[in-house]
Amino acid sequence: MTLTFTKGHGTENDFVLLFDPHGDLDLTPALVRFLCDRRAGIGGDGVIRAIRAGALDAGAGLDPATWFMDYWNSDGTTSEMCGNGARVFGAFLEAEAGEDLARGLEFGTRGGPRTVTALGGGRYAIGMGRYVVGDATEGFDSEVAARGLDPVRPALSVDMGNPHHVVALPDVDELRGLDLTEAPQVHPVPPHGTNVEFAVALGHAEVGGEAHGRVRMRVHERGSGETRSCGTGACAVALAMRTWAGPGAPDVWDIEVPGGEVTVRIEGGTTVLEGPAVLVATGEVDAPA
Repeated sequence: MTLTFTKGHGTENDFVLLFDPHGDLDLTPALVRFLCDRRAGIGGDGVIRAIRAGALDAGAGLDPATWFMDYWNSDGTTSEMCGNGARVFGAFLEAEAGEDLARGLEFGTRGGPRTVTALGGGRYAIGMGRYVVGDATEGFDSEVAARGLDPVRPALSVDMGNPHHVVALPDVDELRGLDLTEAPQVHPVPPHGTNVEFAVALGHAEVGGEAHGRVRMRVHERGSGETRSCGTGACAVALAMRTWAGPGAPDVWDIEVPGGEVTVRIEGGTTVLEGPAVLVATGEVDAPA
């Protein structure tokens, strides 16, 4: 089976993209694992299929003509939402479907509808929908154990349409010393797994007349392992940091990730994620039957 693909990334969180508006492709966990294999396949943190909502069971309830971001982790499982992937998805729709994103385009995900807007210069903004910060009177509602982290640390859960647990670390040396080749252990154990972010606050500054917080983070993503960036994770970190900082904390956060930098804007009960998206290659791949 020969497939046409595009390779793209958002702050080095990379994806194999497939244009399949009518759902003609039988996208299976095995095929996803092959495409994401960095030695035997194309390589990526996940697969994103551009499909019309009416051609996919997960799109039920949406206008059948609505674009749907069918997102798969590299291990062959599906996920509700991917913020970096959503920006790349927007760039992909511009290239493959001729969509104009200057005024925003709403699309479907398993985590609910999202809107992508082209900002120019290869940058995109994603309306990330509503969030829920864990109900923690002292700022924490769980604990995380990880290699290179001793002792176990408190964490705060954040629901971005997919699950997250954020851990604050005191300095960048401890952040660098983490071994995320194995998934961190979270207690209480999340029933559907979780993404775990480790973050260090770097202070705040005035940028263009508005207050920006700055944070550096690393992330272990459910179903993918450590990645160079995580968009929903960046939003979770911004929300956790604002919660811990208390009254007067910034609503805008610049998040440094290993693959670059994104900006999170907290707007009432929602967040907006801004950052780059790059399409780096197109081609064909012979996939195993």
